[in-house]
Amino acid sequence: MKGNLKKNFVCGGVSYNAIITLPDFFEPKPQTIHSCHYNETIGNTGAGKALALSKLGFHTTFHTLFGADEYTNKVKLYLNQPNLDVLYVIDPNGTERHLNILNSKGERISIFTNPSSENPLIEYKQYRKKIEASDYVVINISNYCRNFLPMCKELNKEVWTDLHDYDGSNSYHQDFIDASDYIFFSSENIKGYKSFMVQMIEVGKKLVVCTHGGNGATIYPKKKEWIYEPDLLDFALINSNGAGDSFFSGFLYAYSNGKIIQECMKFGAIAGALCVNSGELVSENLNKNILETNYLEYYQI
Repeated sequence: MKGNLKKNFVCGGVSYNAIITLPDFFEPKPQTIHSCHYNETIGNTGAGKALALSKLGFHTTFHTLFGADEYTNKVKLYLNQPNLDVLYVIDPNGTERHLNILNSKGERISIFTNPSSENPLIEYKQYRKKIEASDYVVINISNYCRNFLPMCKELNKEVWTDLHDYDGSNSYHQDFIDASDYIFFSSENIKGYKSFMVQMIEVGKKLVVCTHGGNGATIYPKKKEWIYEPDLLDFALINSNGAGDSFFSGFLYAYSNGKIIQECMKFGAIAGALCVNSGELVSENLNKNILETNYLEYYQI
């Protein structure tokens, strides 16, 4: 069965997160908060994309960092999924951990309580065959992942990346920008996001997608036409963690199946909506049949 599946190589972070959900963010003053919703679960953008893509029928190889600590076993339980092969290096800093504070609008404050190592010792050449055999290569912006980029170029592999809350000038992101053919990012911290999108197409990118939190997403492809897709509002907001990764994965699912760009955006919107309607990083209900059924229900009336 696996031989018939499209293959992905995804590299990026995985973390074990503590999540606090409040009606509103608290004021920056000393205080005691007596009531909140609290849970612990897997997080991070590498894991979010790897899990979502594997649920959507891709045979996914996920490269990441684990710590030699108690959190690793917890993370491994979440990653023990069909179609998902996990390759990892032990990070001397330990498993990455975040404290995420969410409000009822889906906004987030993320605190890295234990960040991963910037440059762990990795023999990158051993993953060459995995990348070469992949139909799609997704390089997330964990610092160690930038060292996969020269290999992707050498193998003539197109790179998909997600710049997240890129501000338009942070030099940290430049290697990923230069090496990528397909770019996703958020409008949260960038002024004039459309100018950045136009610039990227002018330097040769295949397409650029900008997500707007709870306000939909915009794409600018090589045809140089603006396409906006609103969010699906019929899904109650429970937890916004991972919504961008699910949007990315729904888009790539449709793209890999030859859908036109407008349809890809709609499949991304469905996957993102399923995510925010779940308390987990990736919806327990996500699969390609659910995507196709929801597409017919919401867009083929």
